[in-house]
Amino acid sequence: MGDQIARGEDFESKAEKKLGGWALFGSKYEDAADLFDKAGNCFKLAKSWDKAGAVYVKLANCHLKLDSKHEAANAYADAAHCYKKSNIKEAVSCLEQAVNLFLDIGRLNMSARYYKEIAELYEQEQNLDQAINYYEKAADLFQSEDVTTTANQCKQKVAQFSAQIEKYPRAIEIFEEIARHSVNNNLLKYGVRGHLLNAGICQLCKGDVVAINNALERYQELDPTFSGTRECKLLVDLAAAIDEEDVAKFTDAVKDYDSMTQLDAWRTTLLLRVKETLKAKELEEDDLT
Repeated sequence: MGDQIARGEDFESKAEKKLGGWALFGSKYEDAADLFDKAGNCFKLAKSWDKAGAVYVKLANCHLKLDSKHEAANAYADAAHCYKKSNIKEAVSCLEQAVNLFLDIGRLNMSARYYKEIAELYEQEQNLDQAINYYEKAADLFQSEDVTTTANQCKQKVAQFSAQIEKYPRAIEIFEEIARHSVNNNLLKYGVRGHLLNAGICQLCKGDVVAINNALERYQELDPTFSGTRECKLLVDLAAAIDEEDVAKFTDAVKDYDSMTQLDAWRTTLLLRVKETLKAKELEEDDLT
């Protein structure tokens, strides 16, 4: 390890000397780039992530001097992938630089990929507002490149996180939009009932029984097969339990569904919110009587 760090520092020092010297036709930047690249590899082998990240940023700057935006963007991405292991803030900064360069040269697919990567880093840090921001940017670019499945994955993340921070109307809008676009697509139509269930659970969180029942009618019009699904039955039963302010009925409906199709953590969290609200209402009424 120590040997690799020493070799890396040697390559980096030689690169810096090249940049400080004088050369014809920009070849000093090419020579320095080659040396920074070698230094980066040595630091990576030594798992010295901060040093590797910093060297790849220097490599990116050499490529920019040579007007090689594609190579510069790749170097920033390499820097980010090193920083990811030690410094999330620097990783995001480098991915932003890569995205801007890829946008400049019209590589929208690559830009989308790195926006998604930034979103994943913010998700990892539990910074949901920023995760939403970058998943939205990624979704827009993937959509413009007709990468529909990945665009939908990013939109689902936006909807899920919006619901987690109680922005239910935004979440509902996205889940319904994905369901609408998927219903006539042979590859995507099997996911429609899941998207409608998610939208319905967000409707339940808003606690407006009239809006819930109107939504259920809409969902059955959107997908005529939905009325025969266990997802639809669950939403109908839960809406009735909310209307009757019956916590036991609500709990039984969730248990019945979960016994055959396990609810994931996101759905469980939201349904618990609805149940707690329902319990609070029941207690209020008990206090009044």
